[in-house]
Amino acid sequence: MTRTRTLLAGVLLAAATIGTWAAWLGWESGYSTDPRTGATTGPYAVWQVVGAVLTLVVVAAVAGWLLSPVLVAPVMTVAFTAAWSGHAAATDDSGLWVVGAVLVLFGTGVGSTLVSLGTHLLRRRTR
Repeated sequence: MTRTRTLLAGVLLAAATIGTWAAWLGWESGYSTDPRTGATTGPYAVWQVVGAVLTLVVVAAVAGWLLSPVLVAPVMTVAFTAAWSGHAAATDDSGLWVVGAVLVLFGTGVGSTLVSLGTHLLRRRTR
């Protein structure tokens, strides 16, 4: 793959990853408190996180099929963590967003590596 194609693939992958964050998590509406129990949940609903994770799995699988996991994993990890962190830092006064950012970085890194590597190896095996 030429440098130009690799750069373009990386930019498109980053856009798809950031788009995933925006579509599922970028519009969160804050914390909610159950009036009956007083329990606080949020800022995301479970279905939002599940949707984001499943979409990221699909993006990593398709990208891993078409591209090297050496490109896929770092691009997806940095793009999703940056999108999540930018929003979290702007809306959190406690500073705990940094802990969340580390967890997002780790989870996205491990997930995108495993999925892209798995589909990449599957493609090589089916050839």
